[in-house]
Amino acid sequence: MDRRPFIGVSTYLVDASWSNWRGRRVALVPERYTAYVQESGGIAVLLPPDSPDRAPEVLARLDALVIAGGPDIDPTYYGQPAHPRTEVDSPERDRWESALLRAALAAGMPLLGICRGMQVLNVVCGGTLVQHLPDVVPVDVHGGTDGGYGTHLVRPVPGTLLGGLLPESELEVPTFHHQCVDRIGAGLRVSAHAPDGTVEAVEGPGFTLGVQWHPEQGDDLRVMQALVQAATAAQLDTAQLDTALLA
Repeated sequence: MDRRPFIGVSTYLVDASWSNWRGRRVALVPERYTAYVQESGGIAVLLPPDSPDRAPEVLARLDALVIAGGPDIDPTYYGQPAHPRTEVDSPERDRWESALLRAALAAGMPLLGICRGMQVLNVVCGGTLVQHLPDVVPVDVHGGTDGGYGTHLVRPVPGTLLGGLLPESELEVPTFHHQCVDRIGAGLRVSAHAPDGTVEAVEGPGFTLGVQWHPEQGDDLRVMQALVQAATAAQLDTAQLDTALLA
């Protein structure tokens, strides 16, 4: 197999203006997500919200899945009322990304959740979230700066998938979030923390990985390169199975 793997990247619907157009509804994701896939050897495929029952059909045409960052998931998905600082404004995205993750998990597809994407993964697996991190940490280093992304340290857990990809005892990462994982979802384990104890990564069977930071905003391609490699390996496995069935 010499085809570069197709990596689906979730998008969201938002009103936008450009050129002569004002207030048009668009399917959008920051350009750094697609560049992150492309720079790591994959082909980025944008996935606008669709009917949740179409998620398995969509994923059947892809080799891996990325759930991008963005606004908060509706806390009714994990049985809580909304915190005053919770931003819930993407119901179609909540439904679509939840369906994509369930289908990917069922199929054993390599997947990566980034920031919100990690939180949705945890919720889909039955976990819960801290809805406003500044309520529970003494000093908030996670929420970025007035100009955008900030940075802080994370500590990968040795012996985990992430620990193998990022073997440093700690590294500095781009960050912008106000929620975090609380109760861990079924089948997941923690694979990185911030120094203040905040869960910074979770992972599950195969290549199932969520990171709370924004690797696409930095220069370190290792996480995405590993996803692309896992997707390529899955392509080879499928090709070999098809060959065996035809033999």
